[in-house]
Amino acid sequence: MGSFENKVAIITGAGQGIGFEIARQICNEGGKVLLNDIDEKLASEAAAKINSNQKSCLGLAGDSGNIEFIQAMVETAVSQFGKLNCVIANSGITLFGDFLTYEPQAFYRVMNVNLAGSFFLAQAASNQMIKQRSGGSILFMSSVTGHQAHKQLAAYGMTKAALEMLAKSLVIELSQYKITVNAIAPGATLTERTLDDPDYQSVWSKLTPMGRPAYTTDIANAALFMVSDKASHITGQSLIIDGGWTSISPSPF
Repeated sequence: MGSFENKVAIITGAGQGIGFEIARQICNEGGKVLLNDIDEKLASEAAAKINSNQKSCLGLAGDSGNIEFIQAMVETAVSQFGKLNCVIANSGITLFGDFLTYEPQAFYRVMNVNLAGSFFLAQAASNQMIKQRSGGSILFMSSVTGHQAHKQLAAYGMTKAALEMLAKSLVIELSQYKITVNAIAPGATLTERTLDDPDYQSVWSKLTPMGRPAYTTDIANAALFMVSDKASHITGQSLIIDGGWTSISPSPF
């Protein structure tokens, strides 16, 4: 039996990259996953890839920053799989821009997806877990940009720092229900998106003390631990996974 046998998870923004690898690993370890992505094609194809080995993943397309859709995700997970044990709020958008000219539309879009989407997904999931009376786990996806400043990422960085504070704050609210709340903060990671930049891997290999950027498996391994029963006494914490970059923080710019 895998460590996620009889566990049900929701993972947002999981059509590719880190979210997809987390979903794949949870399913490989016996869990059931509602895999969300705003791109319908990505959500469908990602679920199909996972289900080529086992029928344990349901793809559901929709905007994870939309309150009605968030509630629908929770209801769908419960109706399809019978319960909800963990939520990984992986969705996020990065809209670069100079602080002095940053547009309000871009600012509020980043806030809505990165912060409001994570906040209200945690809220909806927590209410379901409380009904079940069996505890649960919530994981927020922060970033090294919540710890170290990056050029043109003021809005994005503040959302990631805020998610780590949210994880701490919810310890007060949710510990009595045996629900853990944590965050992980990935550094430079090789994904379909970052590999669009032909210089990304070589630049970050030079900047990272461990000699390479992270693979999605590096981040997923940490995420699985934080939502597993092995981490049942860990809550309100943030784990940085960056190959040592934040210890010295050389800028890519």
